[in-house]
Amino acid sequence: MAAPARRVLVPFLLAASLSFAHLALAQVPGRDIGTARDLYASARYDEALAVLNDIRPADSAPVSDRKSIEQYRSLCLLALGRGTEAESAIAAVVTADPSYQPGEAEASPRVRSAFSEVRKRLLPDIASQRYAEAKANFDRKQYTAAVPQFRTVISLIDDPDMGGRQADLRTLASGFLDLAVAASAPPPDPPKPAPAPAVPPAPQPNPNRIYSMVDKDVTPPVIIRQEMPRLTPAMTVHANDRGIVEVVIDEQGRVSGVTIRQSVHPLYDQELMAAARDWRYQPASIAGRAVKYRKSIQINVNR
Repeated sequence: MAAPARRVLVPFLLAASLSFAHLALAQVPGRDIGTARDLYASARYDEALAVLNDIRPADSAPVSDRKSIEQYRSLCLLALGRGTEAESAIAAVVTADPSYQPGEAEASPRVRSAFSEVRKRLLPDIASQRYAEAKANFDRKQYTAAVPQFRTVISLIDDPDMGGRQADLRTLASGFLDLAVAASAPPPDPPKPAPAPAVPPAPQPNPNRIYSMVDKDVTPPVIIRQEMPRLTPAMTVHANDRGIVEVVIDEQGRVSGVTIRQSVHPLYDQELMAAARDWRYQPASIAGRAVKYRKSIQINVNR
């Protein structure tokens, strides 16, 4: 690699090395992360990589430490022009933390592009694996564990590097997420036996507030009727691949407000807003009391 390209990568490694200072590592004496950092800063990439290869995470080291080592290793390999080996190191980073991407302030465009290409290749399989793990917990009725796992799956599928792939899996994950959240809602406290003092009333939900999926104590609404209008062939030609409609569901399970957050097609958007007024749900609730709820729905266009 030419000298200017090396200088682009050095700031990222110097910044990243700060996170290695307290790693729980089993190291060869005299060959630690500080030595590797100094060798890399001096553009002695082969020697830096040799030192780095002598560093082995202890059994008790957290996954984040192992991920950091692979980040450092991948950048050394990229600096040496060893792209195939660098991709393997990047793959280890992406597998450990699929959401990680080096930012503009951390790495050169070449490094960011390498990470993006590996993520594009691996994210579909990672999303499918994470979905399988979440579904297994759901089937075992371990709903509390399944809820954050389904949310992770949705986040992975919504990642720009997915390019809109696995929309059907997102629909499944979203449906199971709603069911898992509902199933994991804590049961109401049993009444106090007489003649114990009366139990003070539980805090009441705010009737003026519109809740959403970010509110952990809310049981989300359940679909009773949510029929989507059909796209005509003429609309499909000019339609966007995805759209998002947001509805506000009142305490009776009726749609009281509709907003197009991402357009599919101007004419279809109008039909969608009209259709949404007839949708019905079992309303969202807090401790058994119905509340208003804001729900986002993604529309995928099949061509």
